[in-house]
Amino acid sequence: MALVECIANFSEGRRAEVIDRIRSSIAEVPGVQLLDVQSDADHNRTVISFAGAADAVGTAAFQAVKTAQQLINLDEHKGEHPRIGATDVVPFVPLGDTKMAECVALAREVGRRIGDELGIAVYLYEEAATRPERRNLADVRRGEYEGWRDSIANDPARVPDFGPARATPAGATVVGARQPLVAYNIYLNTDDVEIANKIAKAVRHSSGGLRYAKALGLLVNGRAQISMNLVNYKRTPIARVVEMVRAEAMRYGVTTTESEIVGLVPQDALLAAAEHYLQLNNFSREQVLETRLAAASGSSAEQPATWVPTQTLRTFAAGTPAPGGGSASALAAALGAALGQMVANLTVGRKKYAEVEDTMRESLDILERLGSELSQLAVADSDAYSAVMQAVKQPKETDEQQAERDAAIQAATLHAAQVPLSVAQRALDVLGSLAILADQGNPNARTDAQVGAYLAHAAVMGATANVLVNLGDLRDQQQVQTLQQQVQELRAAANDALSAVVGS
Repeated sequence: MALVECIANFSEGRRAEVIDRIRSSIAEVPGVQLLDVQSDADHNRTVISFAGAADAVGTAAFQAVKTAQQLINLDEHKGEHPRIGATDVVPFVPLGDTKMAECVALAREVGRRIGDELGIAVYLYEEAATRPERRNLADVRRGEYEGWRDSIANDPARVPDFGPARATPAGATVVGARQPLVAYNIYLNTDDVEIANKIAKAVRHSSGGLRYAKALGLLVNGRAQISMNLVNYKRTPIARVVEMVRAEAMRYGVTTTESEIVGLVPQDALLAAAEHYLQLNNFSREQVLETRLAAASGSSAEQPATWVPTQTLRTFAAGTPAPGGGSASALAAALGAALGQMVANLTVGRKKYAEVEDTMRESLDILERLGSELSQLAVADSDAYSAVMQAVKQPKETDEQQAERDAAIQAATLHAAQVPLSVAQRALDVLGSLAILADQGNPNARTDAQVGAYLAHAAVMGATANVLVNLGDLRDQQQVQTLQQQVQELRAAANDALSAVVGS
């Protein structure tokens, strides 16, 4: 399952009701986790971060662009931050093991849909760019909305990658794929924006500054600000930027007063700053308590643990409808996969099992992937139930509202059946690997493989039960029959696989 983050920028930071509707259009998409919402009235801009499986994130991004198109008029918009569209920028960022190529494909798919279905001009940037002169966001956005609006019809260089070459009040949307960046602002003890502009010019790479820094000077709430994007925080760390801004500020007789992070920031970026200023020459990331706990729970900075064990028990025992049996089934299968990895690790590297070394390593890779996917599906199952409840709560006063509500309920219910079906399919794959491990792995750990098999078998039965419980609310009988057939086949295969493991 490709995991992707989207950090969408919208040209609205003052009207709470507009921001809330855009946020809701994202949060209501099944399988998407809303991570952060930050609005700035002076910039008149909101940044919304969300993550999940690639297809769900792509759908949420499209819905957000559609909502913003309906609510934001660029002809009336004023703000300090450069912008070209109601939905200004939609970058997709790979998480975990997701490849950049997958984000590029997603960006182009979403961009095409925005252009075709919404009639918005779309430009692809960064890794998704189709033309070298459009890789840099600042180049695409040069002249801002007004300059774009006045030139789009007759400037060949402005022909979009997708959508019509004509201006609308929603402006253009820039869609792309990139690595994580740090949006970082520093304030000065002056209202002289010209000083901020001079410092920004010294800092940004395009005018001779730091290699991976983009910067501009702004006047925000009566204070001069250097607004920056650090597009590679490892090569151009925050501490280096801070020191350069301070040095340049002293040149003009001013000082820095405070700074801010916009949106989310990778933990490593802050740890690097701590190492610099605390002069921690022999510091290791493994010394961070949260890092050690995350490693123990099998998570990472890109894919943090959703629950630690004690929290898991409390979450299920709380008396709320979700997380429920579907999430528990996914976790049971993930635990079975973890036991399988244990058996493989107890076999790999030992001379007496050299003949099965390659098989063990292959099983280890497969189970690691399955465990990660099942952990994500545990969360997705809970989100799927929440999406059904959200659909049920939609207004139904008019015939049109009733029709939209019915369609939303059907779509959410189908998704609520498909998520546990995916759990069952992966749990069956876990069973298959455990059969190999019980037969060829270290015999001293054979019982552990069998315990894992019992867990994975229970996961298949529990997850398919959750599939069936949703079928009663589906109207499409062909879909119902297909899902019922898949359930029968999965259960039969799981029974056979369990017998293979226990009988080994």
